[in-house]
Amino acid sequence: MLKNKNILLGVTGGIAAYKALDIVSRLKKQGANVKVIMTDHATEFVQPLSFQTLSGNVVYVDMFEKLANMDVEHISLAKWADLILLAPASANTLAKMAYGLCDNMLTTVLLAKRSPVMVAPAMNTYMLKNPRTQENLKILEKDGVHILPTDAGHLACGDDGEGKLLAPEKIVDFVDQFFTKKDLEGVDIVVTAGGTREPIDPVRYIGNRSSGKMGYAIAKAAQRRGAKVHLISANSSLEPPLGVDFISVQTTQDLLDAADKLFDDCQVYISPAAPSDFRPKSYQDQKIKRKGKDELTIELTQNPDVIGTLSKRKKGQIMVAFAAESQNLVEHASEKLARKNVDFIVANNIVKKDAGFSTDTNIVTIIDKEAATDYAKQSKEDLAEIILDKIVDLLP
Repeated sequence: MLKNKNILLGVTGGIAAYKALDIVSRLKKQGANVKVIMTDHATEFVQPLSFQTLSGNVVYVDMFEKLANMDVEHISLAKWADLILLAPASANTLAKMAYGLCDNMLTTVLLAKRSPVMVAPAMNTYMLKNPRTQENLKILEKDGVHILPTDAGHLACGDDGEGKLLAPEKIVDFVDQFFTKKDLEGVDIVVTAGGTREPIDPVRYIGNRSSGKMGYAIAKAAQRRGAKVHLISANSSLEPPLGVDFISVQTTQDLLDAADKLFDDCQVYISPAAPSDFRPKSYQDQKIKRKGKDELTIELTQNPDVIGTLSKRKKGQIMVAFAAESQNLVEHASEKLARKNVDFIVANNIVKKDAGFSTDTNIVTIIDKEAATDYAKQSKEDLAEIILDKIVDLLP
């Protein structure tokens, strides 16, 4: 979403200034054009050359430096930016912004701005909670400035508390979300992810190789596009996306119970999770010992069909199923499409390289009642956007 976006990054004085290097790197990797303005105090923590190397652009510090051309730089930079991001934003700079002071290059550009402004504060806990700082933040928010939260933890000054700069990856997520189209605004979406585990005894279980990456990518993309997202996740090590209603489950029955509570009120149900089809018929409450056993037989019984059960109650919901197949992909997925009464199905051949479980990419065929469309290998994030685009087309 950030490809060719012009991001003007303001770096103010504080120990967290070094983290802005990571922000520049992450923005560049997503295709953004980045220019950096530093305050004099910021240069005491990080050299401008570091930002120049990462951004590929001249770094601006001195308000009265000799002009390289006839453009007045604080005006041309203000015109250039699609977004002005301050990270870290010190208490001092926030106060200057609130009252329109412009005594350096950064605050002068801010006064001449044409684009939205986003700030990521970073300071000592007591400075952040000071009534004057809180008042300044309220003034800026009222003026339309996007205020990012701070993290809590151990601060450079030795205190523990709020005021720590939000992690660079989260800041870039907020920037990405800012530019994302909001074509799912207000749509209630349930997404399932991960692989369920069916316990055999207190130690062992039946499971599968699903990592949850596809479901998490869909949940993250849907939330950025404005949806109200419920992510029901079975046994994934991934960090839940910001802003989603996260529900952790273990077994297939757990997944069905969680989905059952949300289904009637949702408008879209997307199911890339890999629920186990079978579970042990009986659970052993003590660890099964191998002593004296040459073989062990575990009798299995069927689990409920989650999406099949829910689709029987379908009242206008858009439902998307997934099919992980190893042969006869279109044939098996098409049969599943009809049997489960879903709107379309995303099928992939799990024996193909770079497709299926635990990979960062996928190769799929999307099948609906009209056609089967093949998609070349791409990231699961890009595939998530394709799936959501198709859902948008189906919304009333």
